[in-house]
Amino acid sequence: MAENIKLEVVTPEKYVVSEEAQIVMAPGSLGEFGVLRGHTPFLTSLKVGRLHYKDTSGKERELFISGGFAEALPDGVTILAESAERRSEIDLDRAKAALERAQKRMAQEKAENINYERARAAMYRALERIKVAESTHS
Repeated sequence: MAENIKLEVVTPEKYVVSEEAQIVMAPGSLGEFGVLRGHTPFLTSLKVGRLHYKDTSGKERELFISGGFAEALPDGVTILAESAERRSEIDLDRAKAALERAQKRMAQEKAENINYERARAAMYRALERIKVAESTHS
Protein backbone atom coordinates (compact mmCIF):
# COMPACT_ATOMS: atom_id res chain seq x y z
CA MET A 1 0.00 0.00 0.00
CA ALA A 2 1.33 3.42 -0.97
CA GLU A 3 2.12 5.97 1.69
CA ASN A 4 -0.08 9.03 2.11
CA ILE A 5 0.78 12.64 1.38
CA LYS A 6 -0.15 15.82 3.21
CA LEU A 7 -2.76 17.97 1.44
CA GLU A 8 -3.27 21.59 2.39
CA VAL A 9 -5.75 23.86 0.64
CA VAL A 10 -5.47 27.47 1.75
CA THR A 11 -7.31 30.63 0.69
CA PRO A 12 -6.58 34.20 1.81
CA GLU A 13 -9.32 33.76 4.44
CA LYS A 14 -8.75 30.26 5.86
CA TYR A 15 -7.43 26.73 5.74
CA VAL A 16 -10.01 24.70 3.83
CA VAL A 17 -8.28 21.30 4.01
CA SER A 18 -5.36 20.07 6.05
CA GLU A 19 -5.25 16.28 6.04
CA GLU A 20 -3.54 13.18 4.72
CA ALA A 21 -4.53 11.86 1.29
CA GLN A 22 -3.70 8.87 -0.87
CA ILE A 23 -3.76 10.86 -4.12
CA VAL A 24 -4.58 14.45 -5.10
CA MET A 25 -5.91 15.53 -8.52
CA ALA A 26 -6.08 19.23 -9.39
CA PRO A 27 -6.97 21.43 -12.38
CA GLY A 28 -3.60 22.77 -13.50
CA SER A 29 -3.49 25.58 -16.03
CA LEU A 30 -2.07 23.11 -18.59
CA GLY A 31 -4.43 20.28 -17.64
CA GLU A 32 -5.40 18.13 -14.69
CA PHE A 33 -2.51 16.60 -12.75
CA GLY A 34 -2.22 13.99 -10.02
CA VAL A 35 0.22 13.70 -7.15
CA LEU A 36 1.19 10.61 -5.17
CA ARG A 37 3.83 10.29 -2.45
CA GLY A 38 7.33 10.62 -3.89
CA HIS A 39 6.29 12.91 -6.76
CA THR A 40 8.92 15.11 -8.36
CA PRO A 41 8.65 18.65 -6.97
CA PHE A 42 6.94 21.24 -9.16
CA LEU A 43 5.01 24.49 -8.99
CA THR A 44 2.10 25.32 -11.29
CA SER A 45 -0.76 27.75 -11.68
CA LEU A 46 -4.31 26.47 -11.32
CA LYS A 47 -7.46 27.17 -13.25
CA VAL A 48 -11.03 27.21 -12.03
CA GLY A 49 -12.29 23.69 -11.46
CA ARG A 50 -12.61 20.59 -9.35
CA LEU A 51 -9.90 19.46 -6.96
CA HIS A 52 -10.45 15.90 -5.82
CA TYR A 53 -8.56 13.51 -3.61
CA LYS A 54 -8.86 10.19 -1.83
CA ASP A 55 -8.68 10.46 1.93
CA THR A 56 -6.81 7.89 4.02
CA SER A 57 -9.84 5.57 4.05
CA GLY A 58 -10.08 5.69 0.24
CA LYS A 59 -13.18 7.90 0.15
CA GLU A 60 -13.29 10.37 -2.75
CA ARG A 61 -13.50 14.02 -1.62
CA GLU A 62 -13.84 17.10 -3.77
CA LEU A 63 -13.76 20.86 -3.70
CA PHE A 64 -14.37 23.71 -6.09
CA ILE A 65 -11.33 25.95 -6.46
CA SER A 66 -11.10 29.25 -8.24
CA GLY A 67 -7.56 29.55 -9.51
CA GLY A 68 -4.34 29.94 -7.60
CA PHE A 69 -1.13 27.93 -7.39
CA ALA A 70 -0.09 24.41 -6.42
CA GLU A 71 3.22 23.24 -5.04
CA ALA A 72 3.88 19.50 -5.16
CA LEU A 73 6.65 18.03 -3.07
CA PRO A 74 7.54 14.35 -2.51
CA ASP A 75 5.56 14.27 0.75
CA GLY A 76 2.71 16.72 0.10
CA VAL A 77 0.72 19.17 -1.97
CA THR A 78 -0.08 22.75 -1.02
CA ILE A 79 -2.86 24.53 -2.89
CA LEU A 80 -2.96 28.31 -2.56
CA ALA A 81 -6.38 29.07 -4.02
CA GLU A 82 -8.10 32.38 -4.66
CA SER A 83 -11.20 30.69 -3.23
CA ALA A 84 -12.15 27.12 -2.36
CA GLU A 85 -15.37 25.46 -1.25
CA ARG A 86 -16.18 21.96 -0.12
CA ARG A 87 -19.17 20.43 -1.89
CA SER A 88 -21.28 20.84 1.24
CA GLU A 89 -20.52 24.59 1.32
CA ILE A 90 -21.74 25.34 -2.21
CA ASP A 91 -25.14 27.00 -2.44
CA LEU A 92 -26.53 25.24 -5.52
CA ASP A 93 -29.37 27.72 -6.04
CA ARG A 94 -26.93 30.63 -5.93
CA ALA A 95 -24.61 28.88 -8.40
CA LYS A 96 -27.51 28.23 -10.79
CA ALA A 97 -28.61 31.88 -10.53
CA ALA A 98 -25.03 32.99 -11.31
CA LEU A 99 -25.00 30.70 -14.34
CA GLU A 100 -28.27 32.16 -15.58
CA ARG A 101 -27.01 35.75 -15.13
CA ALA A 102 -23.80 34.97 -17.01
CA GLN A 103 -25.68 33.31 -19.86
CA LYS A 104 -27.98 36.33 -20.18
CA ARG A 105 -24.97 38.67 -20.28
CA MET A 106 -23.32 36.55 -22.96
CA ALA A 107 -26.52 36.62 -25.03
CA GLN A 108 -26.31 40.44 -24.92
CA GLU A 109 -22.74 40.38 -26.22
CA LYS A 110 -23.36 43.18 -28.72
CA ALA A 111 -25.00 45.44 -26.15
CA GLU A 112 -22.91 48.25 -24.73
CA ASN A 113 -21.05 47.76 -21.45
CA ILE A 114 -21.07 43.95 -21.68
CA ASN A 115 -17.68 42.38 -21.09
CA TYR A 116 -17.96 39.03 -22.89
CA GLU A 117 -14.78 37.52 -21.41
CA ARG A 118 -15.86 38.41 -17.88
CA ALA A 119 -19.31 36.90 -18.48
CA ARG A 120 -17.73 33.76 -19.95
CA ALA A 121 -15.45 33.38 -16.92
CA ALA A 122 -18.44 33.81 -14.57
CA MET A 123 -20.36 31.19 -16.53
CA TYR A 124 -17.45 28.72 -16.32
CA ARG A 125 -17.08 29.28 -12.54
CA ALA A 126 -20.81 28.71 -12.04
CA LEU A 127 -20.76 25.53 -14.17
CA GLU A 128 -17.81 24.11 -12.21
CA ARG A 129 -19.45 24.95 -8.86
CA ILE A 130 -22.64 23.22 -10.01
CA LYS A 131 -20.71 20.12 -11.13
CA VAL A 132 -19.04 19.83 -7.73
CA ALA A 133 -22.27 20.54 -5.83
CA GLU A 134 -24.21 17.91 -7.79
CA SER A 135 -21.48 15.30 -7.52
CA THR A 136 -22.08 12.14 -5.55
CA HIS A 137 -18.72 12.46 -3.76
CA SER A 138 -18.35 14.42 -0.54
